[in-house]
Amino acid sequence: MANDVQPLDEIDQAILEALAGNARISLKELAQQVGLSSPSAAERLRRLEERGVIKAFTIDLDPAAVGYPLQAIVRVRPLPGQLHIVERIIEEIPEIIECDKVTGDDCFIARLVIRSMSDLDGILDRVAERAETNTAMIKASPVKRRLPPLSRRK
Repeated sequence: MANDVQPLDEIDQAILEALAGNARISLKELAQQVGLSSPSAAERLRRLEERGVIKAFTIDLDPAAVGYPLQAIVRVRPLPGQLHIVERIIEEIPEIIECDKVTGDDCFIARLVIRSMSDLDGILDRVAERAETNTAMIKASPVKRRLPPLSRRK
């Protein structure tokens, strides 16, 4: 843990867990769940945002419900001298909904959504001249994006 990171107390942890379950929870309901008054809960929430613990309030969208029934993980290895160009191409492809720059043989691990298998070829063709790719179709996601452990375990 970095020296400038302030530990989360039990109330902060409870606030984050409640928001992870429902980011649209009312301030009144949040306060009730964590045992605070509404003004105290609002102040805690404001401090968590100021500290950068909470970066955004967002939605969890089901890609299949908006026409993207298939997802894939694509490992991308840019050809020599093409790293920054490939990164820019990846950023410009809207079907790539998440991408990490990583260590190892591949430079990027991208998650993309597609309407059909034929769409996959068109997307991969956009980087094919500048990078090698390796694609794995996602069958299921047994662990959805979740909070990291918030309390220090001994």
